[in-house]
Parts: sequence; structure tokens; C-alpha cells
Amino acid sequence: MATGGYVGKILYVNLTDKTTETIETSKYEKFAGGHGIASALFFDLVADKQIGAYDPDNLVTVMSSPFSGTLTPSASGRTEMTGIGSYSYPVEWYTRSNFGGRFGGMMKFAGWDGICIQGASDTPVWINVVNDKVTFEDASALWGLYTDETQEEIWKTVSGSPDVRDWYHLSNTRDGGRTTQKPAVLCIGPAGENLNRNATCQHDAGNAAGQGGFGGVWGSKNLKAISVIGSGSVPIADPAALMDLRLKMQKESAYNVDAPELEAPFPGFNLYGIMTKQPAYGGLLWAPNQPARPQGCQGCFKCCQVTFESGIGNGDICTESLYFMAATDFNEQMKAAFLLDQVGINAYDVFNHAYLYGLYKQGILGPGMQIESNLPWEKYGTYEFMDAFTKCVAEGTDIGADLKEGIRRATEKWGRWDIDSSSGALKYPYWGYMEHYEPRVEVEWAYGTIFGERDTNEHSFNWDLHWMPLVTAAIGAPPLIPAKDMVEIWAEKSGIGDPTAFDYSAEGVYSDGMVKVTAWQRHHTRFWIQSLLMCDWAWPNFVNYTADKNGLSPEIEMGLYSAVTGNPLTWEESIQIGRRIWNLDRAIWVLQGRHRDQEVFANYVYDTVTEAAHQMPMLENGEWVYGEGIGRNIDRAKFEDFKGRFYAYEGWDSSTGWPLRATLEELDLADVANELEGHGLLGASA
Repeated sequence: MATGGYVGKILYVNLTDKTTETIETSKYEKFAGGHGIASALFFDLVADKQIGAYDPDNLVTVMSSPFSGTLTPSASGRTEMTGIGSYSYPVEWYTRSNFGGRFGGMMKFAGWDGICIQGASDTPVWINVVNDKVTFEDASALWGLYTDETQEEIWKTVSGSPDVRDWYHLSNTRDGGRTTQKPAVLCIGPAGENLNRNATCQHDAGNAAGQGGFGGVWGSKNLKAISVIGSGSVPIADPAALMDLRLKMQKESAYNVDAPELEAPFPGFNLYGIMTKQPAYGGLLWAPNQPARPQGCQGCFKCCQVTFESGIGNGDICTESLYFMAATDFNEQMKAAFLLDQVGINAYDVFNHAYLYGLYKQGILGPGMQIESNLPWEKYGTYEFMDAFTKCVAEGTDIGADLKEGIRRATEKWGRWDIDSSSGALKYPYWGYMEHYEPRVEVEWAYGTIFGERDTNEHSFNWDLHWMPLVTAAIGAPPLIPAKDMVEIWAEKSGIGDPTAFDYSAEGVYSDGMVKVTAWQRHHTRFWIQSLLMCDWAWPNFVNYTADKNGLSPEIEMGLYSAVTGNPLTWEESIQIGRRIWNLDRAIWVLQGRHRDQEVFANYVYDTVTEAAHQMPMLENGEWVYGEGIGRNIDRAKFEDFKGRFYAYEGWDSSTGWPLRATLEELDLADVANELEGHGLLGASA
């Protein structure tokens, strides 16, 4: 039965025998939604947690949250995907990804809180969900198509018309439902079909489940796409309260679309990092000589994406749009980003083309060289090269035969990993993932990643504590909020309490306070960002740069949750639910073989020092400043000591990193403790 925010059903799909079942959402509501419910489903439905990513028994979930499809700002349009990913190294960990757009909302309009997929089809298929009708469709004609082509073909098939602007009739009866919305399609491209470990699942324009290699997992299941369309609605406990909170957020925090420059603290700034006037966020790129307009996910007024007149690169932001920065022509930059979407490759893996070009210049890579490659390396920096390079990775040809396994495995095969990762030429500090932010300075990101299973990619701290001081320093302006005020706001509103916990100085990064900060980040994001699916570029809204400096969080999150679900929730309770989900994930990784000894950084993090400034709040000589962290490395012994204290704080065995029974039972996870104990993997002592 549906309750506020939920539609009450989860679709279970067995691809092997082409059958479906219905799982009641209520059975899993203690895990909140999104990631939490997905992890609980994985724990229950995958008997052997040590199977590989391409094993048919691997369960892949596509989950919404109670906020999906509602008017909850910067939370309505995101979707969470989980399962055993193919990308991480050395173990294919249970992992996650998520993406924006409108898939999660449309899935709920069709009557489903999520879809979980197990088994593997013997022929290519796509799943067609129209309200409560689920069919398996032949994908033979779609196999080999780019992701944009795949979506367009499915739109035509579902609508029954070559013009996708027609009404979609969802049944043959007069009152069976119809809509002008196109089906929301999630699909793979050639990279996924070729079982690439860096393959994505793409939705609409620029929305991708990028990290984890889920595109290759879908390819191993012969699953080309899932299409969902529905004419239902999402029950809301208190619609008026939800609308009031949305309008409050919009008034106090959204940019003025009619005169955005009037709302900005300085030219080119917006609350969420958007460029004003012409808001092409990706790498601070502008679109010369062509009109552009803001584009946002379902229900969001932040609109951090862009739609261009050319139609090339729509929705591509941040790393995707930085993929071909060597180009002087903006259209070629965006063509390269768009090609990544079309073939379905995660930009953060193939960003390595600059490293590969360095090997070419050294005479190590190229025709007849130690690493054989006949790509046009002499044309590096041209679109001709980027086109050839991207396609060879997607298709597994030339050097792509190795690169489709991910750069970490490829360099291991070439005998380059040890020397190039130790020197910092290859900056892949953890689990085979590329360095995102400086791991020797922005340590809550680095620690959260090494204690997890993938690059955290969570900007909740990052926007306020790093990007804002960095941007103001770059333009020679004083910080909008002094470091002392910033850490005090964060300490109070997060509930951590002690401002010194946010000290990113050379010694502060090993403090007990940083233990609390790292744990809080894991618990907060597991609930609000990955299970309630609130966008991490917008939430938490602790700081307001355009008003009195104090943002609307955490009170507004609790108000939104109550308005949608009808259930009161305290901030402390939400963090505790996040801790439950984090510990469930930890137990899954332990069942997959996780041990303390594996949680170490690549050598360069310890053995080389930072050379570029990376602003973070630091307590220096008794004064709060935004320090640069230059000349910093991570001390091995100090990190090992930090690790033990972090384990103890989380309630895990300090020698193994395995959760204790008391910890799991406190979190209502006694069944998880029993399974760990049955495998001899339960923590013994803190």
C-alpha cells in the first residue's frame, strides 16, 4: 500500500526466464529509499556476495526516493543505481551511481518505486514499462546504436508514431491514461555492449550513471534499455506545506532568471556555482555565437545544465565538458563530450588521454612501440584524434582493447602502474578511480572514498569549504564568508558541534575531529543524498551567500520530509538512518573480502607532495584562514592511526575493519550480524 512519497511497489525482473514479480516497498521503508532500499534488496536477493560483476546473479537496482516525482527542489529528478560494479580495482565491489533527469519520477508515475534486475537474457532485450504493464522487447535492431539513437527509436516504438510530439496513449481504453511526456529511457551504447568496465548507462541528454561500470554490467545481461512511462501520481501527505517550502527555497536561494546578474555577489557567480546570464557551468565554459538556455532536472529550479541552439553537448557539464579542453573551438569541445554520451563512456576514466600522449612523446606508446597503438597521436589536440580515441575505447580496438578494462588494469598490464602511480604521473589514488579533488588536503573526500568503494563524488562539503574560497581567491576578491564564520556555521548546523573538527591543516587532517567529520559525511550522504536523492550540488543548504549567510538547512530538509511522507523526523534520526545504510554497505563489502589492509592510498599520496593550491579552512597559529595545503602529503603512520580511530568511532573491529555485532544490532541489522558471523567475518573488538 502506498504511503506519502512512495507508490508502494518495486518491480523485480528476471532476465533469464523473462518473468517479473512485485515486491512491496513497505517491507524496506526503514532504509528510506534510493540507495538504502537498494542495498537491502541486494543483501536479501544475492546469496553469494563474492560473485563478479558480470555474473547473471548480480542484482542491479534502479531506485527512486520518496522525493522523486514531487516538487521537492533539487531532489525530484535523481535516480540511484546499485549492484556489483565492474570498474573498481582490485575487487569488483558492490557500488553505486546516480543520475539526474526525469527517470525516477516517471518510474513512480508508472507505479513503481524501483526496478531490480537479475539474470541474463540469451538475446538482446529492452524492458518496456507502461504503467503496470511490463514487456520484454527484442533489442536486436537497437544493438550497436548510439544512446541518443536508441532513445529516439524507443520513443517512436512506445508512441506508435514517427512523431514523438504526439500524445502517448497508455492503453486502448478511453480512460486508460495518456500523456505528452516522452518515455524516460535509460540505455547503454556500444561501450556497454562491449562489456567495457568504464561504460555508462545514459538517460536523456547528459544524464549518466557514470561511475561503477554499470553499462558493461547491463551489456553482460544483454539489456539494452529500460523505458518507463506512466500516467499516475505520487501521494503527498501535505501538498500545501510542500509548496510553501519550495517557494521559500526558491525565493531565498534561487537565481533571478530575469536578471541573474543582480542576484550574484560578484559577476559570473550563482548560489549553486552556475554561470549567470549564460549559465554554461561545465568548466566555466561559455557558448559563443549561439543562444543557450538553462536546463534542469525534473522539479529543479537550480538549472545547472544548458541546452544549446546547436543541440550538441546539451546537458553535459563539469568533467564531460572538460574532456577536450585542448580544443580552441567550443563546438568541438562539446562534440567530444557528446560523443562520450553517445557511445556511453565515463569521462573520468578516459580523461587519461593526456597521460597516454605523454607516453607517446616519450617513445613508449605508438606504432611499433612498447605499447602498440596506431591512433593518429601526431594529431593530438584535434577533434580527429579525439573522435578516433573515444571510438577505439568504446569498440575495444587498437589501444582500446586494453583501455576498455579501465586505465588501472591497462597500466598494470603494460607494466606502468607502479612507476607512474608512485610518481603521480597517474593520479588514481583509490580503487582505480581518478583523483577528483586533492586527497592530501581535502581529506574527508579521500577518507570517505578509501573507507567506501568508489570516488565519493559528493560536493556537500566541497562547495562551501573548497570552491567558494577558491573562486574568490582566483579573482582576487576577499572570501564571501571568512573561514572562522564558515566552520562555525557548518559545525552548528551539521550537528558536529566543534568548529575545530573542520581544521584541514597539516595536523588537523589526522584529528579526532576529522574522524567525526568523515563519519558524518558518510552517514549524511547515505541518507539525504543517496537515499532521499537530494542533489549534492544543492544540499545541504547550510550557507546562504545572497542573504544573511545562514542557509535553510537542516530545518528545511525535515520539513520537506514531513510534508511528503507525513512522518516527523529529527536531524539526528536522519543521520542515524544514514549510519544504518553505511553499515549495511560495509557488511556487504566485508562479505566480498574487505579488510583493513586493503584500505590504503596509491603511493604518490604518501610519497609526493602537493604542488598546487587547494583552498580549505585551516587553523594556523591560532587563526582561521583558507590555507592552500602546498607541500603536503599523507603520512602513512598517521593515517594508519587515524584509520584505527575511525573504525572505533564507527563501531568496527580496529584490526580488521569489520562491524561489531553490538553496532549492527543497535542499527536494527541483527540479520546482517548473523550472516557475517556465519562466514566468520564479524568484528571481535573495537
